[in-house]
Amino acid sequence: MTEGMNPGQRAVVLALGSNLGDRMANLQRGIELLDGDGITTAAVSGVFETTPVGGPAQDDYLNAVLLTRSALPAGDILTRCAAAETAAGRVRGVRWGPRTLDVDIITCDEELSADPALTLPHPRAHERAFVLAPWLDVQPAAVLPGWGPVADLLATISTAGVWRRADLRLALPAAGGQEGRNGARSGMPCA
Repeated sequence: MTEGMNPGQRAVVLALGSNLGDRMANLQRGIELLDGDGITTAAVSGVFETTPVGGPAQDDYLNAVLLTRSALPAGDILTRCAAAETAAGRVRGVRWGPRTLDVDIITCDEELSADPALTLPHPRAHERAFVLAPWLDVQPAAVLPGWGPVADLLATISTAGVWRRADLRLALPAAGGQEGRNGARSGMPCA
């Protein structure tokens, strides 16, 4: 069992992004909405500014990765993620379009699923620097099930358009534990 986990809990990695409105407030609200009722926040990455990948022309995103613990089934966690998005004002319109808050389940411990409603691990996480860079920032020894160490994956893809914002910092809810840590690459591109 991973340190800090209660029996039955699993490590769950969530990716958060926002490119509409007050992006930092949206990310912080997402953390607060997700914490509790079966999901415990453990750590949050630094904040990364990223250029959009795919979809229509849109503003840059702020992205972060949240490490959580939960005994909930993955489907229930997905429902909680969608509820947090809705509470933050997300309106689903254009696929990969701009959003106030986007929350993706990247991994749910070692669970593997090919279900189209919830594929685990996230089917494109291994190729997305805007997920891998913040994840590596908060968990340097992270491993993406079925793909390998996050550091190795990040080394094989372009990190252009992904940079850490040293001037921005998210906090965990008071009962959640430590605040996100500042990485050594503060304010620098990932490359």
